[in-house]
Amino acid sequence: MAKILVVDDNPAIVELVKINLEMQGHDVLTAPDGLQGFAIAQQELPHLIVLDLMMPNVDGYTVCQRLRKHPDLAETPVLMLTALGDMDDKLKGFDSGADDYLVKPFEIPELLVRVRALLRRTKAAMPSSAAQELLSIGHFTLISDSLEVKVQETIVKLTPTEYEILNALIQNHGQTIALGKLLQEVWGYNPDDDVETLRVHIRHLRVKLEKISPDLKYIETIYGGGYRLWPEGKVS
Repeated sequence: MAKILVVDDNPAIVELVKINLEMQGHDVLTAPDGLQGFAIAQQELPHLIVLDLMMPNVDGYTVCQRLRKHPDLAETPVLMLTALGDMDDKLKGFDSGADDYLVKPFEIPELLVRVRALLRRTKAAMPSSAAQELLSIGHFTLISDSLEVKVQETIVKLTPTEYEILNALIQNHGQTIALGKLLQEVWGYNPDDDVETLRVHIRHLRVKLEKISPDLKYIETIYGGGYRLWPEGKVS
């Protein structure tokens, strides 16, 4: 199982999450604020971090930004767990580097589903047989061992979520993949209110790809339908 760090200043929430994750066999570490959470993360290098937003001293947005700049924690999945449920709050969370976002109060089964989905994307959860797996099509070569994609001759580092999204698009290249299907393949569930989550990650992925070939569009939005990947690019 995985090592999971829970960072929250509410002892009741920490205990609830800790007990339920331990019942799934995980090793759970806890921290009462962002400063201690970041310190423990650097020392223990957890496989996943459950992070509250509104905390004393250092808020969750700042902690997440620091995690993304740390060489040993940049790829660690982060699940933000917070009472801030407005779309602007979610967008700010994803822009700071979060992989998923769960609003309090939450149902334990939903928390566990999201934790499983995030752990599935980590290198620690990948089977050894897939460690050197390469998937090539058009301008793209996915490198699972390092969560990278080679686009033409340029290597691009991806987050675990971006890697899963691009992998799903490649598997369905040339076809429109519906939003619901993409959510199901990447997150393992299909709640309608998480469509904006997907769009934010797609936006970040596009920015990385467009830096390589500004004149080519690789991911096309099919309005009312979903997304389509053009493996060799499409003149924009």
